[in-house]
Amino acid sequence: MSERLPVLYQKKPCYDILFTRSFDELWQELEALGYADRKICIVTDSRVDGLYGEELLGILRSHSAESGTGGGSRAVKYVFPEGEENKTLDTVKGIYRFLIEEGFDRRDLLLALGGGVTGDITGYAAATYLRGIDFVQIPTTLLAQADSSIGGKTGVDFDGYKNMVGAFKMPRLVYMNVAVLQTLDDRQFFSGFAEVMKHGLIRDSLFYEWLIEKMYEICERDPDVLQEMMLRSCTIKKQVVEKDPLEQGERALLNFGHTVGHAIEKARNFELYHGECVALGAVAAAYISWKRELLSMEEYYEIRDMFVPFYLPITIDNIDPREILRLTKSDKKMESGRIKFVLLKKIGRAVLDNTVTDEEILAAVNEIYYSEEDACE
Repeated sequence: MSERLPVLYQKKPCYDILFTRSFDELWQELEALGYADRKICIVTDSRVDGLYGEELLGILRSHSAESGTGGGSRAVKYVFPEGEENKTLDTVKGIYRFLIEEGFDRRDLLLALGGGVTGDITGYAAATYLRGIDFVQIPTTLLAQADSSIGGKTGVDFDGYKNMVGAFKMPRLVYMNVAVLQTLDDRQFFSGFAEVMKHGLIRDSLFYEWLIEKMYEICERDPDVLQEMMLRSCTIKKQVVEKDPLEQGERALLNFGHTVGHAIEKARNFELYHGECVALGAVAAAYISWKRELLSMEEYYEIRDMFVPFYLPITIDNIDPREILRLTKSDKKMESGRIKFVLLKKIGRAVLDNTVTDEEILAAVNEIYYSEEDACE
């Protein structure tokens, strides 16, 4: 059963999020948006290409041939090497060159098929190629479906610093085939779940409680539960984005766990998954919230411990806490020399705070730091 969630931008319909369980409706959606007679380029990475690239290309080519819109020549595919290390301007440059050689103009379309890296790269290429070309998000990871495919943030990393170069570019459609979540390995699946948990923590305590109640079904990847989970999670992000599409204020609440999380990602050379780092960052932020008496001790420990059943880390070794503190200063969320930190006033209500001190951040990082001395005790 398909479900549709309209996203508004400046009080006008901007794009829909379609929740479905196959790629069967994709051509119908593209046709309704007016792309049946346009060139379409699937942008994907080498791993996702092996899973879905040819299937999607076949769907596009067969339908375009049936509709008499130029046959197979109008659907093409660009594949780049998988991995966060390829989320760079060099990869975007390769997309530009391919589009130029294939004769793409402003009325044509890019399809971002893959996880958050693919969505961010494709969106940034779409925002800047010929000063703007349309694109559609087709997220294939839980992380991308829950977070990065919604809201129009696009960009690339620069010299190892995450998302330092980017643009806001709204997709024309987010096409979520929830069935693809069944193909993810466990680590990738639960990494994405960290962003789902984050949405409950910052905006909806009832959703947070539902996630805990449905813990077994989520871990077993029950299709009905996953579709409801994604609909509820994306509804939260949609509501935040609609109020603040360009992140001038409230949208920054979605960065809960990301300040320390991004610093850990860089310090560990991206060997940890993004969601794993977000979980660690969320524990650190909840710790500061507790120490400021925004959360009770019981609430802090519940938040911390609830990541464990979903196979997410709450401690980390092989880091230098002072290096993590230093790296938080290079985060793009800095404002006038101070970090816009996201704290929890209670479960389901996040607040922005730019008064968090270095000492508080360091104490929080030490809370999640598991040293060799700790192991010997």
